[in-house]
Amino acid sequence: MTTFLATEDVVTLTRQLGLEQTLRQMTAYIEADFLRWEEFDKTARVASHSEVGVIELMPAADKDLYAFKYVNGHPSNPQVGLPTVMAFGALAEVSTGKPLLLSELTLTTALRTAATSALAARVLARPASRVMALIGNGSQSEFQALAFHYLLGIDTIRLYDVDAGATAKLRANLAQVEGLELIVCHSAADAARGADIVTTVTADKTNAIILDASMIEPGMHINAVGGDCPGKTELAADILWRASTFVEFEPQSRIEGEIQQMPADYAVQPLWEVLAGKRIGRRTAEEITVFDSVGFALEDYASLRFLYDQAQARALGVSLELVPELVDPKNLFGEALGAATAVSAAPARATGVLAA
Repeated sequence: MTTFLATEDVVTLTRQLGLEQTLRQMTAYIEADFLRWEEFDKTARVASHSEVGVIELMPAADKDLYAFKYVNGHPSNPQVGLPTVMAFGALAEVSTGKPLLLSELTLTTALRTAATSALAARVLARPASRVMALIGNGSQSEFQALAFHYLLGIDTIRLYDVDAGATAKLRANLAQVEGLELIVCHSAADAARGADIVTTVTADKTNAIILDASMIEPGMHINAVGGDCPGKTELAADILWRASTFVEFEPQSRIEGEIQQMPADYAVQPLWEVLAGKRIGRRTAEEITVFDSVGFALEDYASLRFLYDQAQARALGVSLELVPELVDPKNLFGEALGAATAVSAAPARATGVLAA
């Protein structure tokens, strides 16, 4: 049988653990798998683009487990009552191909993206960082805010969105978070002023310039989350020329990330090597660092592994017969359909000639 986790099951898990512990544990799973980077079969996600959005398939596997995520990105979806990003995924045994878990990943993607952002900032931002600008206050913004608050100690967040209603929504959702000050700003430049970390998480599918070089101060860490498909960026190229840039999986980031606007010889550094101590992250207090985050399948693999372990420990979800359970695995027709299949009242006669 396959365990199925609906959105309500992931909500239940998050409430049982608490959001802070959910983010901490998910971050630990993601870091553990990044540290095993070389053990994984990795590929850039397969994308199907249209004029209105993108649908993607994201696989990753090691010798024991295979995972994939189906995810879309349609910026106009809220106009028809749907989230911009929706996702589900599966975890299976490599040894048999048996699906172990089928799960919602819409809520989980927001959690794992925020967890990965905080994990990267832990090694790339200045240790004493306390102020973050959050530019783009849509559906993922609260998760980003809370991950940085709980995991890195950010206590002041400067907010900006072209949609004032999005900022009002974020303020209402986080109004009761203890020790977190939210400051509404009137432009991206205003929000970035004096920030230690700048997170950009906008949704429009365009080569936008959310941040330009005039907004960047020495020592900033930029967490660029919104640029995640071809033709969609948030940072002016001048910023990247000034910064040290870190990526998840370079072949995918070259196609989809901020670095899609840079020449092929523009140097980037793999985040996993920094986490593993193979490279130095931030070198000086004045250095500008960029995490060019596009979201990588290994993060979903880790998240599905986390969900599966929690589901087993907490008896969450339901069991589905996603694949047939057979007494004789070679007799699919007989066991699944044989006894229940109606026989034609007028069986075809054997004539030695196949019917058309």
